[in-house]
Amino acid sequence: MIAPIRTPSQQLVTVFGGTGFLGRHVVQALARRGYRVRVATRRPERAFFLQPLGGVGQIQAVQANMRDKASVARAVAGADHVVNLVGILQEGGRQTFDDLQAKGPRLIAEAASPTANLVQVSAIGADRRSEAAYARTKAEGEAALFEKRPDAVIIRPSLLFGAGDSFFNRFAALARLLPVLPLVGADTRLQPVFVGDVAEVIARAVEGSVPGGRVYELGGPEIRTLRDIVSFVLQATERRAVILSLPKSLGRLQGRTLGFLDKVTLGLMPDDLVMTRDQAIMLETDNVVSDKAIAEGRTLAGLGVVPTSFEAVVPTYLVRFRRTGQFDLKRNSAETPPAGPHENRAGT
Repeated sequence: MIAPIRTPSQQLVTVFGGTGFLGRHVVQALARRGYRVRVATRRPERAFFLQPLGGVGQIQAVQANMRDKASVARAVAGADHVVNLVGILQEGGRQTFDDLQAKGPRLIAEAASPTANLVQVSAIGADRRSEAAYARTKAEGEAALFEKRPDAVIIRPSLLFGAGDSFFNRFAALARLLPVLPLVGADTRLQPVFVGDVAEVIARAVEGSVPGGRVYELGGPEIRTLRDIVSFVLQATERRAVILSLPKSLGRLQGRTLGFLDKVTLGLMPDDLVMTRDQAIMLETDNVVSDKAIAEGRTLAGLGVVPTSFEAVVPTYLVRFRRTGQFDLKRNSAETPPAGPHENRAGT
């Protein structure tokens, strides 16, 4: 007897890390397709802002901690699909790279139903031999997941961009404050990818249109050095600053010093100024899609998604960092195209 086809509204997707920058886009992409979404997070009360992204009762939050096996099991109970977006750029308290990124994926794989689709978000640069704990534990998490579920989908995005990102917004904020911008890895090549494109791939993986048992590398259409990207930010925000390239040793020292200051101040340093030695190490290596992934179609283009250009999107949300802001009447009037012969300013 052939089993009846279940509609998205009859299927449940558990999303770990659904309140984060990427998470909110994933939740929205899934809700638009009609899935019921369960957001697993340590602080469920912080997930209320996701409710308007779906219909009444479509999106619900539950408490789950990646260090607590029982809470993870409760979060995936009855789920047809499980998406893990959990990741941290720096450790804090009991939130360690090892617990969240290396051990977490195995814990989810062991707790989820054997028939559930598993989607894991990792990162380009994941490498078990890396000096950076972030990159090393991401790779360990991938290996642990494939060991338990060789049919899982693993997605490695490059740096994410989009309104509210922590990359372009960070440099725009620093350019507003500092006359000199010291860069670690100024000549490192990056391939920023639009957060909406990554969310689309994850939603397609949940649908089953992304083959499992593979690692996908997602990058945008432009490859630029960090120096070029910061220059672009300065141009978009109409700011002036000297870009200072730091040698590797000085860059690591800067990361270690800022990371230490953030700890001794109990996290009171402004986020835009915080950096760690681990992050400095990662900026020493190019963060781009590999030639092998391109050849094998394990990319956005290979999955039929047209990559979005950061040059087209980023200026739209960095305008607030301009010296005169986004409400400059003189600028706005100059940028407004003249009315055509058959239209007035109201567009009629």
